[in-house]
This record gives sequence, C-alpha cells and structure tokens, in this order.
Amino acid sequence: MSLELRTENIGKDRRPELPPELPDPVILPGYQALFLSESVDGLDEGAHFLDALKPEEWARLNSHGRHLAFSSGAAIFAQGDSHDGIFIIKTGQVRVFYTAPSGREITLAYWTDGHFIGGPEMTGGGTHIWSGEALSDCEILFLPASALRKLVVELPSFALCLLQGLAAKGKCYSAMAQMLGTRSVIERLAQFLTNLGQLHGVRDGQAVIINAKVTHDQIAAMVGSTRQWVTMMMKRFQKEGLVTVTPRHIRIERPHKLMNMVSKGGA
Repeated sequence: MSLELRTENIGKDRRPELPPELPDPVILPGYQALFLSESVDGLDEGAHFLDALKPEEWARLNSHGRHLAFSSGAAIFAQGDSHDGIFIIKTGQVRVFYTAPSGREITLAYWTDGHFIGGPEMTGGGTHIWSGEALSDCEILFLPASALRKLVVELPSFALCLLQGLAAKGKCYSAMAQMLGTRSVIERLAQFLTNLGQLHGVRDGQAVIINAKVTHDQIAAMVGSTRQWVTMMMKRFQKEGLVTVTPRHIRIERPHKLMNMVSKGGA
C-alpha cells in the first residue's frame, strides 16, 4: 500500500473543522501489510515466506502457476466462491474482508507484495470464507490446488515455506482476534491511529503527521465499528486536542496521550 508522505508544516494552533470524510482516493496507503494489532512488530512477516527458495525453485514455482493481472477495484476472489488454490501478490495492494449477512464489512487485513492470499484452504475444496479486492493494479501468481500438492511433494523447501506463511497468517488473525476480544472500540481506534503514526508518520515537533487518505468507512471496517461512530470519535479527539484532521492528512498532536488511552483502557 503505497504512502505519499508530505512534510509541510502546519501551525499547532490551527484547528480546522473536521470534514465528514477524507477525500478520494480511498486506498489506505502504506508499503507493507496492515491489520489490527497491538504492535507494528511483525506486520510484514508473511511477505518473506518464500525468501528461502533458490532461483531454480522460484522458476519451477512460476512455471506451475498462472500469472494474472487485476486492475484497481477488481475482485480477486469472492466470499462463497469455490476454493481452488492460493494467490501470491507479486506487485500491488489487496484488501481482504468479510461480509456479514447484514451487509456490514470488516477488514481483515491489507496485504502487499510477497504475501499470499486466498487461504485458509490450500489444496482445494470448500469455498472462500472472505473476499479479496485489488486496491491498485496487481500482478498475481495463482497456484492451483493441483500444483500446490505437486510442489509440496516434490519440493520440501517449498513445503517448509508454506508452513512459514501459514504461521504468519495465524499470528495475524490471532492478533486481530485478541484486539477485537479484549480491547474496547475506542482503544482499537487509538491503537490503529498510533500504528499508522509509527508506520507512516513523519515528525513535526512533538506531533506526527500521517499523510494517509483514509476514509472513516475504512477506519470503521478496520476497528470493527461504524462510520458514524468513527466520525463522532474523531471529532471528540480533535476537540480534546489529540488529533487534527484535514482533507490532506491526519496529524496526531499528542501521540503519548493517544497511546495512554490504549494502555489505560480508553477514556
């Protein structure tokens, strides 16, 4: 997820009115994976699951797969579709999300180069239990279930790589489950903003500027809330001097106090 950082100075006493939504594009920027977590450590661990492969093993992997291209906004796979393999992101940004019967969505993760998507099934059978959509133009290597079974048998190093990839995915969804199950929604929002600041922020004195064009809908889907609630809480954060939101960026005015909200159980 590509990030466009801008380091312009904004007066600390300047507090514009909070817009109801940050404008398009609605892509959450960044150069690495992002999911709901208590820490930014290990967010991109799964991008390296195939690093141990030798060049000749990579060539064999490529020869067994299908090279696909998806334009921004295209569905890579959909919840309920038949499952028949995994997708390895060569370039691009992908959002993986679950849609409830009510139509409400929760974002599971944003994945980038090197990660695989389309699990948890690996060898075919069943249906996809969530969806994946391209947030930018993507190049994907699709490994059909039949090819996966063949490669696991013939390339033990690839089998070990898959185990590493599955371990990284397990940590991801465990982190998300822990956040959803043990943290209040206001704590999750504070943690998410803190993580964005640590990953993609630039310092301006004591403040941290996040030049991320992220909508309230995107934040809500990540923290497990509604757009209306996020809008209300961002207004509250701004009124309390914790953040300033403009059409171009989010500025965390008091990073330590925002993090204190997480460690002390919200406010």
